[in-house]
Amino acid sequence: MASDKPQPEGGALKIGLVSDCYVPRLGGIEMQVHDLARHLQAAGHEVVVITPTPGPDVVDGVRVHRMDVPLAPFDIPYAPSTFALVSDLLEAEHVDVAHFHGGIVSPVAFVGGYDAQKRHIPTVITTHCLWSYATPAFRALDRTLHWSRWNAVFSAVSDVAAEPIRKIAPGRDVVIIPNGIENDTWTVEPVERDDDEVVIVSVMRLAPRKRPLHLLKMFHEVVDRIPRSASARLVIIGEGPEQSSMEKYLSATHLADKVELTGRLERADIRERFARADVFVAPANLESFGIAALEARCAGLPVVAKSRTGVREFVRHEQEGLLARSDKDMVDQLVRLVTDPALRRRIAEHNRTTPSAVDWTEVVAHNVEVYRKAIAQAGTPQMGSTR
Repeated sequence: MASDKPQPEGGALKIGLVSDCYVPRLGGIEMQVHDLARHLQAAGHEVVVITPTPGPDVVDGVRVHRMDVPLAPFDIPYAPSTFALVSDLLEAEHVDVAHFHGGIVSPVAFVGGYDAQKRHIPTVITTHCLWSYATPAFRALDRTLHWSRWNAVFSAVSDVAAEPIRKIAPGRDVVIIPNGIENDTWTVEPVERDDDEVVIVSVMRLAPRKRPLHLLKMFHEVVDRIPRSASARLVIIGEGPEQSSMEKYLSATHLADKVELTGRLERADIRERFARADVFVAPANLESFGIAALEARCAGLPVVAKSRTGVREFVRHEQEGLLARSDKDMVDQLVRLVTDPALRRRIAEHNRTTPSAVDWTEVVAHNVEVYRKAIAQAGTPQMGSTR
């Protein structure tokens, strides 16, 4: 344990949330960690965030330790002293439990978690991404850091994200803690429009992993396939390194007047765009959860996504949206929704009247349950190890 204070049993906890990236930087992990911190505090727990991301020391009432450490490109910390510093801060704060959040390249979450559990700090490590294509790297890490035997609670945001971990470490329990959402916040009143144009919207970081350029190519096929009596427009919300390639593609095709690249928008503006849209599309193949898709589903939009991603855990085919097996199938499903207003209305009505099952109230309760599990097992030996 980080301190000699009495262990809380059913009372409030002091929780250290540790993440390689955090607000004001915007992204799925950044916003989820911040929202988790806010909702944990609203539930009566004390939270401190530890991160190398520069920014203010307090955000929306959440206290933040901004570690002044060397950063590689893309703000990745690399100095070995960084990871010991994380544990030093956790011990100085006398946290009851440390919750590490990471993606594929998350040295603070992974190596920091290694150091924390070695110091017997109750540790939870959550992966927000799919390890699938990085499996060889994580196998190699297991040979050096023996992470599959750490005395920590491992969790993932979906079964899809948990599967690669379970394959690398058979017998290792991986708890599912879904991302949270405020259902009421994302409930919007559809805006009546004068035209019959079907507006398809997508929210993502414009990075290769999210496949925004592939989405433009798929939309190109949709436009070519729908009858002259139908009309579709695509709105892509977000910013990132793929933007210039997307702009070049649009200028080289006839799509410039049918596609809008809005850049980064605040949540209130995204909700307003959802209110004026008809369909949401998520083109990524490597989507561990898909929080933007869940927000759109709560806003009442039919969601089109890949069937092998984490989106399938809250979108059922023909109920909350349509699931596609491939890019070609995704084009087919988009054409269906553009040309079938009755299908759009049926799915939209279901989504507007059926709340999501991953509201923050349930997600916070699940997190706290996992924290207490980590606290209870912190004093036991490492799994399968006599080291």
